[in-house]
Amino acid sequence: MTSPHGGQTRRANQDPLVSLLSQFALQAGVFYTGNICGIHDFDRDTQRGHLHLIRRGVVRLDGTDRVEYDITEPTLVFLPRPEFHRLVADNGAGADVVCGTVHFGGGRNPVTNSLPDVVMIALHQLQGVEMILDLMFQEAFAEQRGRQAVLDRLCEVLVVMLLRHCIAHGVTRGGALAGLADARIAPALQAMHDAPASPWSLEALAKLAAMSRARFAARFKAVTGTTVADYLTSWRLMAAQRLLASGKAPKAVAHEVGYANASALARAFTRKFGVSPLAWLNTQDEAAGHETLGA
Repeated sequence: MTSPHGGQTRRANQDPLVSLLSQFALQAGVFYTGNICGIHDFDRDTQRGHLHLIRRGVVRLDGTDRVEYDITEPTLVFLPRPEFHRLVADNGAGADVVCGTVHFGGGRNPVTNSLPDVVMIALHQLQGVEMILDLMFQEAFAEQRGRQAVLDRLCEVLVVMLLRHCIAHGVTRGGALAGLADARIAPALQAMHDAPASPWSLEALAKLAAMSRARFAARFKAVTGTTVADYLTSWRLMAAQRLLASGKAPKAVAHEVGYANASALARAFTRKFGVSPLAWLNTQDEAAGHETLGA
């Protein structure tokens, strides 16, 4: 990594979570609301996370890490990388649930990679979301015009509140969210997020963290689980995925994410993901063609 040129492009006082999420097309959609009884299966999903909001009743969550979770109070469950799993409710009393999907632009990304396989939060622990939850449940169990659109937008707000909670309470497993929770590391992360094309040096990023190069490098790896150089490369290439998927030409994408030309981008892309940008785009087109809203 070489020294960045000119002035910093990082926006002063920009919310780092907003800065992170602005790089992805966050979409959430509710696909089921109502009372469930018995066993309800959900298939593995490589493109989206799954959200299960338990409003009332006792539910058992099976199929995640070979662990069974007994949910006995109103709870939000988020599976950022869902494998096959099931919700099991009593055949008599049942349980009132809202189920949705969360999409960050496709597949794995710095947001979902930062979270454990299962995020489970009792609703009373989610500070400030009471009104959102009340409105969501009101919409979910009523038949109002525009109900689906309202539910989907509320679900997106709930996801942002969930991520805020995870950062504030250390519900991470390293990665971007853990870095944003660290006061020293966060400014450097935000700078890379905002300006991936800048030729960031370790010295310049350490300066943003107000640390020596050695201390910054060690702390960055301890917090995020990766080196500064590897994180920057991964961020650039995932930004490249987003731009390529939006239809931008490889040459333009290479310039926007810090590579000299399309060939240099293709080589780095293939080393990281095991396929060329064109082959990756083809797989995304196929996935989009088979994607359905329901689980």
